[in-house]
Amino acid sequence: MAGYVTTAVKAAPKAAARPRHISEPRAVQWILTAVALLFLGFLLVLPLVSVFVEAFRKGVEVYTAALTEPDARAAIRLTLTVAAISVPMNLVFGLAAAWAITKFRFKGKNVLITLIDLPFAVSPVISGLVYVLLFGAQGWFGPWLQEHDIKIIFALPGIVLATVFVTFPFVARELIPLMQAQGTQEEEAAVTLGASGWRIFWKVTLPSVKWGLLYGIILCNARAMGEFGAVSVVSGHIRGETNTLPLHIQILYNEYNFAGAFAAASLLVLLALVTLVVKSVVEWKYNREHSRKGE
Repeated sequence: MAGYVTTAVKAAPKAAARPRHISEPRAVQWILTAVALLFLGFLLVLPLVSVFVEAFRKGVEVYTAALTEPDARAAIRLTLTVAAISVPMNLVFGLAAAWAITKFRFKGKNVLITLIDLPFAVSPVISGLVYVLLFGAQGWFGPWLQEHDIKIIFALPGIVLATVFVTFPFVARELIPLMQAQGTQEEEAAVTLGASGWRIFWKVTLPSVKWGLLYGIILCNARAMGEFGAVSVVSGHIRGETNTLPLHIQILYNEYNFAGAFAAASLLVLLALVTLVVKSVVEWKYNREHSRKGE
């Protein structure tokens, strides 16, 4: 009798490990997989391949010339400059907002969380128009800015402001759920041991959220370099001065310079592919680190 009970107890987990009511036939699995692959191939892979095919259609020399001409180099330089300014600003904001929301209690916390999600709900074009209304020549602060020879709209500051607006949720939104899940026990323990606020941040909080922070930075940088709507409104489309790479692509395409447009577009595609690779590496390292901790 005892042996029978022991055998039944050992067999029970194996039976529960593969519940029959949630298993699907092989045919259903293959059909769902095929539908997903066809969908991704038609809407994602095929357009990406066509970009490179069109970019190199007239040869490597034409491709290289399209990327090295002055307007293209200026657009690439401006895109990198805007990303180099806006991403660190969003990094600081995201850390500060996530720290405040998850570690402290204060009035208006829900309002702050709602405002962080605002760029997801507002069209980028609308945000660009708001900045024109504020800082344009006929805007609220336009006359004062003109008197002091400060140029925001149709210049680098306006492009940076528009880019920061559409990208600031990414870092904060990656950190807030992660820091909420971790709780405040480690920080409270550090406080009882006499650690200062900055020491707690650098030694306790930051190491525990480093992968989420890096993930948010990657997404923020990709969006900053590829932003079109808000930047299009505030840039003025001045060749060689205020055209970022997406705007440069639009101008070339409208002028029927397809080789140049697709050559410039291939740079953004490469950026997207690199972003996906780095994202996958970050996720792999994050899962590996947590699996080791679980062991």
